[in-house]
Amino acid sequence: MEDQPFIIEEASTKHLVWAEQICEAMRESAVTRGTGIGDRSPEDIRQKMQQHQALVAVDSQGCWAGFCFWEMYEEGKFVSNSGLIVAPQFRGKKLAELLKTKLFGYCRSLFPKARIFGITTGTAVMKVNTKLGFQPVAFDELTHDPAFWKGCQICKNYDILTRTQGRYCLCTGMIFDPEKQRVG
Repeated sequence: MEDQPFIIEEASTKHLVWAEQICEAMRESAVTRGTGIGDRSPEDIRQKMQQHQALVAVDSQGCWAGFCFWEMYEEGKFVSNSGLIVAPQFRGKKLAELLKTKLFGYCRSLFPKARIFGITTGTAVMKVNTKLGFQPVAFDELTHDPAFWKGCQICKNYDILTRTQGRYCLCTGMIFDPEKQRVG
C-alpha cells in the first residue's frame, strides 16, 4: 500500500492560521476556472474550524494542503458538503477526492438519516460525488433553508439564481439520499 502523503483531520483552533490562505485559494480557483465559486471570508472559515465543522488536510511537513466543511439545515434533514479547495501546489494528487470522501463518511456517521448535498460547477467534484452515490437533482430537491442559499449571494452568478426564482443556476445540485440507497 502506498504511503499517504496527507493527513486529513477535523479542523480545530490550531488550524485558524490558515483561514486567509484558504480564502485566497478559493478566490484564485474561481478566477482561474471562470466559475462562480462562492467567496468565503476568513471569519467564516475560522468559525467552521472552531465549531469542528470542517476537515483540513496537511502534507508531511505540516503545510496546509486542502479544506472542506459541512453545514446542517432543516434540523438535520439536510447536510451540505461545501468549500472543497486544494492548495495549488497539491492539485492533481487526488487530494480533493480524499477530502470529499472523508467528509462524506464523516457526515454519514454524524447524520445517518440526512440527505447530503452540494452544488458545484466542477466536473471532478461531480465525478467524485457520483462515485459516492450522489445523484444530480433540481434545486427544489435541496434544502429550502434560506441560510444555505444566502451563501450564493456572494457568487458572481447569483443574478441567474434570482432571475429563475431559485430554480436554476450554473451549478449542478447533487444529493445523496440514504433512503434511496441500496443496503449491503
